[in-house]
Amino acid sequence: MTDAADLTARLIRCPSVTPEEGGALTLIQSLLEPAGFACTRVDRNGTPNLFARWGAKGARTFGFNGHTDVVPPGDPDNWTHPPFSGAVIDGTIWGRGATDMKSGVAAFVAAAIDFVTRTPPDGAVILTVTGDEEGPSRDGTPALLDWMDANGERMDVCIVGEPSNPEVMGEMIKIGRRGSLTVHVTAIGKQGHAAYPHKALNPLHPLLMLLADLTAAPLDEGTEHFQPSGLQVTTIDVGNPASNVIPERGRATVNIRFNDLHSGDSLTAMLRERAAAVEERTGVRFELDFHVSGESFLTAPGPFVDLVRDVVAEACGRVPVLSTSGGTSDARYVKNHCPVLEFGLVGAFMHQVDERVPQAQVRQLQDIYHTILARYFA
Repeated sequence: MTDAADLTARLIRCPSVTPEEGGALTLIQSLLEPAGFACTRVDRNGTPNLFARWGAKGARTFGFNGHTDVVPPGDPDNWTHPPFSGAVIDGTIWGRGATDMKSGVAAFVAAAIDFVTRTPPDGAVILTVTGDEEGPSRDGTPALLDWMDANGERMDVCIVGEPSNPEVMGEMIKIGRRGSLTVHVTAIGKQGHAAYPHKALNPLHPLLMLLADLTAAPLDEGTEHFQPSGLQVTTIDVGNPASNVIPERGRATVNIRFNDLHSGDSLTAMLRERAAAVEERTGVRFELDFHVSGESFLTAPGPFVDLVRDVVAEACGRVPVLSTSGGTSDARYVKNHCPVLEFGLVGAFMHQVDERVPQAQVRQLQDIYHTILARYFA
């Protein structure tokens, strides 16, 4: 059998800080090809990506998605073991990416190799691995999906191997995610002396009015599968060093994590409407710069979700919660291609100094993925 724990340590030793490949995808390809996977590098704009398929094109296909890029480790002197050592101490693997998510990639690579080698299915298995999830994420999974569409490749369902469990294995499966919208607000008035406000137009008071209006009441109360949408003011910037000068401009940033009652377009329209109302009352002009990094989505409970939930419950001794909590992941791109959910390891140490994962947990995830594949193709 392929040992996912050993592969995790080997991947950690590849210094693949976004957007560097660091040898991680090369290592994975060297393992997949002897097992019969047809591998293609789908690099775009310097971003490394790997597509691998076992089985005939057009057959019933199960897919996995993940990333081998990692966030910077910070000061190596703060780590108990060097961040790219892949040290294994008393059953624990140490290093950047141990949790997020070289272990998840190692688990589905190892499971897929063993499954197609020992019990070749009547179907196909596709693995998509990107080197750009922790960064801008424009040329990672989106590039892989664009290439698949252009080349007639298709997954029927997909698991993203991100760490999905807050504290213990089998605690949670992510069946969707909230959307994320960021708006940069600039309020533009007229500079002047603070002692003569009638000769100026202070942009800060209308800016505060707008922010107060946006935060005065919740956007909604949540839905069946989603918690209430959240709106947070994340920064207010003026840069005015003088106490007796009314500034010309003030800036603020607002981030909204929204459920399936909203869309990027509907929230953009709402924000423009609220800003226009304050403009009309005060005479201050607003400039709004929007960025939607992902729409909300849901993979509704059904045969695919039930299969994964049943396997996880049997393996872990607990029925996982079906959740849409947390931030964004590459599932926000995969959902436009096929039904997708997220299940992986416990995420307690991700992005932290001394990131680490128990070997036993990685092997358990490998077994879970292998069982999911076996039941899907049964």
